[in-house]
Amino acid sequence: MGRIRTYQWEDPAILTEAAGRMAGIDFLRLLQEGRLPGPPVSRTVDFSLDEVEPGRAVFSLTPGEEHYNPIGSVHGGIFATLLDSAAGCAVQSVLPQGMAYTSLDLTVKFLRRITVETGTVRAIGTVINQGRQTALAQAELLDAKDRLLAHATSSCLLFPVPDSGR
Repeated sequence: MGRIRTYQWEDPAILTEAAGRMAGIDFLRLLQEGRLPGPPVSRTVDFSLDEVEPGRAVFSLTPGEEHYNPIGSVHGGIFATLLDSAAGCAVQSVLPQGMAYTSLDLTVKFLRRITVETGTVRAIGTVINQGRQTALAQAELLDAKDRLLAHATSSCLLFPVPDSGR
């Protein structure tokens, strides 16, 4: 018999609607406080938003077997998911109401292997530059001893929130 993991999530439309009616930092703070439901991806991968301030976002994950690739370590896609979330939410934290972003690219450098023995890891995203149409952010993935496990840069496209016909 294999191992089983179950989880649940809320309707993502709740988040989409909320994000469009407030500044990015306010939206992220409500997520962090649990006053808005977590996005489905955070439930699927099992990571959390731990800190947010203007231009900075921190996520954490405790690696489990469910994150493993076929060679017994955490899959690179998990690294990338954490780094993309941290960099993207750092950008979101500086956006005014009515503005949104999407990742244009993500460049990841994997530096160390992660296993369940690594313990909890943190992805710290910061904004490097924000223009009118694009933003550049970076993220570092660190272990409990602050060893660098991976690094990423991300370019994000900034755009007005589409009118939902309200």
